[in-house]
Amino acid sequence: MAAPRKDDVKSAVLDAAQVLLETGTWGDISLADIAKQSGVSKGTLYYHYKTKGEILFELANRYLSEQWDDFIRWTEDKEKDTSLQRLAKYVVERDIASAGLRMHLLCEAQAGDELLREKLVRRYGQFQQLISEKIAERTHMSADFLTWLLLLVSDGIIVQEAIQNSGFDTQAFIAQGAEYLARLSGTEKTGG
Repeated sequence: MAAPRKDDVKSAVLDAAQVLLETGTWGDISLADIAKQSGVSKGTLYYHYKTKGEILFELANRYLSEQWDDFIRWTEDKEKDTSLQRLAKYVVERDIASAGLRMHLLCEAQAGDELLREKLVRRYGQFQQLISEKIAERTHMSADFLTWLLLLVSDGIIVQEAIQNSGFDTQAFIAQGAEYLARLSGTEKTGG
């Protein structure tokens, strides 16, 4: 039997890490746990990934790449309402959908994983630029400011959900934010 392809091994490792993250914290998961869950030897795992941080970022990168592609498809779909307020809602909802993974990334970056922090900052910059370009196509308002506002709101919502703040209604907040943005941009729909 032939050895598994490099992409297959990496995919198995990332899938295993994601499964483990659903039930534990990143700090509690070892490379040995990931190797066991993925069905690869520790040597094979170390060949592809030298640190847990590399696995975590690659896992996030895979998800963020999917998010990037979905965002481009969505904004270019002429059949969809991609107005400014709808775009803002889409960005926030998609960002908070990856809350658990993003919290792990932020925690590890803040805890001192400098390489992960640099990669995360670079990725934020790439998303900020893409979202800003799409916002600029839809409004005269400051696209850079609105984009950073959306990203910061997303991170704030993730924190509120992580601390299980029962006084914060995520869906109501997102809906009110989209309505407010529609009023600010002058695209508010009148009537029912």
